Amino acid sequence: MAKLAEEKNLEGSQYQILLSCPFGLSPSQVSVDFSKSHDRVPHPDPDLEDSISQVWEKRTQGNSSLFNGQKFRFQYGSYSLDGDGGGTNEVPHVCLRLGLTDYRTFVGTNLSSLWEKFLVTSQDDSIRCRHTSSPLGNGAVIETSDKKIIVLRRSNNVGEFPGHYVFPGGHPEPTAVGIDYHQLENNVQTGELLNKKVTQEMFDSIICEVVEETGIPASSLSPPLFIGISRRELNARPAMFFFVKCSHHSDDIPRLYSSAEDGFESTRLHTVSLDELKMMTSRMPGCHHGGYALYELMLQRLNNIKETSVLAKEDDT
Repeated sequence: MAKLAEEKNLEGSQYQILLSCPFGLSPSQVSVDFSKSHDRVPHPDPDLEDSISQVWEKRTQGNSSLFNGQKFRFQYGSYSLDGDGGGTNEVPHVCLRLGLTDYRTFVGTNLSSLWEKFLVTSQDDSIRCRHTSSPLGNGAVIETSDKKIIVLRRSNNVGEFPGHYVFPGGHPEPTAVGIDYHQLENNVQTGELLNKKVTQEMFDSIICEVVEETGIPASSLSPPLFIGISRRELNARPAMFFFVKCSHHSDDIPRLYSSAEDGFESTRLHTVSLDELKMMTSRMPGCHHGGYALYELMLQRLNNIKETSVLAKEDDT
C-alpha cells in the first residue's frame, strides 16, 4: 500500500516520508509535469533575497569543488499517486511536478543559516516552501549479490553533511536533457516530449551517479525501481530514492570503488548488512535516513507477499 506524509524522528535524525512506493515503480509508472509554474517564488523581503548571493560567495571562497548548476525543483504537495500495488488490477502511477532552480539558490536558501526565514507559516507544504530552492536529490539503495547494502562516507569538501554516511546519489540534471532555462512551449506535443525526457532522466541519472561514485559498471546494475520520496526536516531537503540490484559480490566492490570517477566525493565505501545499516542511520542526513525507511517498507511488503504465498499454498494442500 502506498503511503503519503509519514513523519519520523529516529535516533535524532528527523525526516518525513512524503511518498512511499514499496512495490517499486518502473519508468512507465512515473511521469513528470515540468513547468515554470513550479519554480521558486522570490521572497518579498529584498534583504533576505540579497543574502542568497552573499551566502554563496562566502561558501565558495576557498572551495573550488562547489560550482553552480541548474537543478530540478520539487514542488511540494503537488505529486499525485494512482493505484496502490496491493493486488488490485490498477497499475500504480506517480506524477511529479518539477520546476527549475540552481545550486547557488539552494545554498542560499535551504542551506543558509537563515533557511527558516524563507519558510512561510502554513500547513500546506507548497505554500510553506514556496521561497526555498528545494532541488530534488536522488539516492540508490544498492543490494549486492550476497545481500549487502552499499553506503558511502562523504568527504569533508562536499557542500552538505561532510563526514556523514549516505547512499550513492546526487541530483537528476536538467542539462542532461538539454534544459538550461524554461522555453516557451509552442504546443502540447512539445511539452509532452519534454516531460518524457525529464521522466527518463530521473531514472538515468541515478545509474550515472552510482557508476560515477562507486565504480560499478552500469551493465552490473539492474533497472532502478522508484520507491519513494523523503524529506530532511532540517533545511526542508527533498530526495527521491531507488532500489537497485548489483550482480557483483560485496567482496568485489572495494576494487571497483578504487577507480570511481567521483571517488573524491567520499572517503570510504562500506558494504553492510541490514542490521549494520540500521545502526548507521543516526549518522545519515535525514533524507537518507528516510531512504533507509523507504527500503524497510519495501522489504516489509516483500515479506508480506511471501507470507501470503505460503499461506495460500497451505490452504491448497
